[in-house]
Amino acid sequence: MHVVIMGCGRVGASLAAGLERLGHEVAVIDRDPQAFRRLGPDFRGRQVVGFGFHRAVLDEAGVESADAFAAVSSGDNSNIIAARVARERYGVEKVVARIYDAKRAAVYERLGIPTVATVPWTTDRFLRMLLPDGVATAWREPTGTVAVLPLPLHEGWAGHPVRMLEEATGARVAFIVRFGTGVLPDRDTTVQADDTVYVAAKSGTVSDVTAAASVPPEEG
Repeated sequence: MHVVIMGCGRVGASLAAGLERLGHEVAVIDRDPQAFRRLGPDFRGRQVVGFGFHRAVLDEAGVESADAFAAVSSGDNSNIIAARVARERYGVEKVVARIYDAKRAAVYERLGIPTVATVPWTTDRFLRMLLPDGVATAWREPTGTVAVLPLPLHEGWAGHPVRMLEEATGARVAFIVRFGTGVLPDRDTTVQADDTVYVAAKSGTVSDVTAAASVPPEEG
């Protein structure tokens, strides 16, 4: 693949190095020539000085033949403009932008531009490291409002329908992994002993949801 990266900060430089190790061709754009020092002496790709949303700069980076474009500069506006130019003007198939403002990230996701919302992503990584196994989220949407997590269940939930679990926890059962296969349940699906149940819950309720699932259901 030929990948164009806008921004040669720590993320951009690390991404460029990782792509080169995997055998991909890389071009890096940054407005500060000194930023390319982060790439190290072994970097073999293109180094293009300028703004990543200017046509001449993108042309020099080879965006017309690019398979992917990553906008990872320190500015949300620059990242999203560059990502849109790469997608809409040059037709680059794989485009992603780093966005610090989670609300903006959600808007651009709806416009079809994949984003990495830095604050929610970083928060989620810390939660994965700090919380006990099974409580950390498997996925969090860009605004950080909704989390999907594997729910540790008390063994007493086996044999009970999904609707009882949803009513007790206030969460929505998204899917179940049963014998290594994903299952999309309905409200009458019965929880089995070895199921891994994934639920969608509001971020602020995760502790309450896991607490409710950790005790046996109330009969009757």
